[in-house]
Amino acid sequence: MSDPTMPTADLAHLGHVEVFTDRYDESLDFFTRVYGLKVSAEEGGSAYLRAWEDYEFCSLKLTRSDTTGIGHIGYRVASPEALERRVAAIEASDFKVLGWVDGDPSHGRAFQFEDPFGHVFELYWDTVKYQAPPEDASALKNLSSRYHAQGVSPRRIDHVNLLGEDVREFKRFVDTCLGIRCTEYIQLDNGRMGGCWFSCNNKTYDLVCSEERGGGMGRLHHVTYATDTREDILRAADIYLENGVYIETGPHKHAIQGSFFLYAWEPAGNRIELANAGARLILDPTWEPVVWTEADRAKGQAWGLKTISTFHTHGTPPIEGATNKAEE
Repeated sequence: MSDPTMPTADLAHLGHVEVFTDRYDESLDFFTRVYGLKVSAEEGGSAYLRAWEDYEFCSLKLTRSDTTGIGHIGYRVASPEALERRVAAIEASDFKVLGWVDGDPSHGRAFQFEDPFGHVFELYWDTVKYQAPPEDASALKNLSSRYHAQGVSPRRIDHVNLLGEDVREFKRFVDTCLGIRCTEYIQLDNGRMGGCWFSCNNKTYDLVCSEERGGGMGRLHHVTYATDTREDILRAADIYLENGVYIETGPHKHAIQGSFFLYAWEPAGNRIELANAGARLILDPTWEPVVWTEADRAKGQAWGLKTISTFHTHGTPPIEGATNKAEE
């Protein structure tokens, strides 16, 4: 008999993230020419973007707005029945339900709801798979599209990191509404959680909540795409340098989760990461979450780089009076 306290594997993977920008043209130029995502479509004030091996039509929905930050986070479920189970669990919870919404060019109808801090999530099953035209088709039949070597050219979407005032409450939201497992977390000396990492499959994580220390509400910390190699990230740093992109921190290696990283701010100020986790997967079905203490974190990242102050305070949209390096 299955353990009712264990994750149900109803979620298949992180599908897409909607990011708001108040500098639409500049942001779109960054994500295509510099970062190297491909445009699947552009309509209704949004660009539907994907990395070259994302199988879906869209993994990043870039939306013109008068603000920045997160629009919504979309997860594809494992089956229509999984969607029914998740909807039932969400509707029975004490978290805010927004209900069913029509799809967009990238997927069918979706069920939306909110975490305790106002981040909007949606679950969907019906999706639009990218059909590469001849000029974008790979020579290999098992790739979604060809590697085009434009800008950084990450391979796929990897994860999203959100800011929340109470990480433990976010974990309760994830346990209840998403039903996915916690893989690692930070335990602070004051009893609070400093951050928590979650995964719905064999990847080590695809969702993170970090403690909000900047005074905002419902903010985005960062969106991350994955590269094939560490060398891709070193090359990306040079590409950023040549294109005037603000590099916040890295390249370096995280202690938590072990990924090689580079953080930058796109023109509107949204933090965007590149990560390479190598071959690290979680295959152990009895995996216990790894707990990092405040003393552990004081040692810095894997090779000793100290976490810079803006990493704890910068999020989008910015709080009043905050400095946006993209505006300097």
